[in-house]
Amino acid sequence: MSEILLEVKKLITAFDTDNGLLRAVDQVSFDVAKGKTLGIVGESGCGKSVTAMSLVKLLPQPAGRILEGEVLFKGRDLVTTSPEDMRKIRGNEIGVIFQEPMTALNPCHRIGKQLSECFLLHKGLNKKEAWEASIEMLKLVRIPAPEQRIGDYPHQLSGGMRQRIVIALALACRPDLIIADEPTTALDVTVQAQILDLIKEQQQKLGTSMILITHDLGVIAETCDEVVVMYGGRVVERAPVLEIFHNPRHAYTKGLLASMPHMDTPRKTMLPVIPGMVASLQNFVHGCRFCQRMKREGSMLRERPIYKEISSLHWVEACPHCTEGI
Repeated sequence: MSEILLEVKKLITAFDTDNGLLRAVDQVSFDVAKGKTLGIVGESGCGKSVTAMSLVKLLPQPAGRILEGEVLFKGRDLVTTSPEDMRKIRGNEIGVIFQEPMTALNPCHRIGKQLSECFLLHKGLNKKEAWEASIEMLKLVRIPAPEQRIGDYPHQLSGGMRQRIVIALALACRPDLIIADEPTTALDVTVQAQILDLIKEQQQKLGTSMILITHDLGVIAETCDEVVVMYGGRVVERAPVLEIFHNPRHAYTKGLLASMPHMDTPRKTMLPVIPGMVASLQNFVHGCRFCQRMKREGSMLRERPIYKEISSLHWVEACPHCTEGI
């Protein structure tokens, strides 16, 4: 067994709203081993990004807060860590690749200033050393003419180059863990492949662990060692990547996989879709939330299904209607 770098235990994150305190993440548990990649997949609104931002305490304030649970990073609980200590961890020991590079980068500052800040704050370099280290980071992520580009503003760069800058920021201090929140969503297919290859290459060089959040199951299959499938703010299935693709057990996971096109899919074939809609946070039931979507009735809507291990490293929320035969 690989050594565990990050362990999340029954994490609950909620937001204060006009309708009261609503849980966006409801008792989520998983772990990430050193040097491994964990994929988190699910539809929009299932809690993927809120989970990731909870780990580094970057929730919208003052509405968002962690109510319960533990986030053990190298044995230290980040939930109880002070804001000052979290600032020392973020960007240094945990790097974050944000979803939209144009909003992740400050449009008022040049690329060099934003990169240099990492080295000035976390590595204690002087301005000249930080500038030189920033140029080396641009070379690392294959930015052409880095000596010129380091003086550019974000709007002067293409989407793919801005995403590379965000990756450089995340990797600058050689973190132990990278959280990549849909790093290729806004990019075309060719640039997506380049960005993913770049992330994997640097991850292997540095021995870094990664949490990859994405809608793309193809990216999950190519990149990840283990997969967490989220629905309604909960983990409904978790298993090694090959197990998820070859032996999915939860109805929601099966629905996601069935919606993917395959090489042998006839042209112009309508792909299967999961019927129904995801309920809003204020309307979530306490029981099985996928049964709620399927408009089933009965005790399964009132009683939360048991989350159990059905085979080695394969966990599932064992609703009898969504996981037949378990």
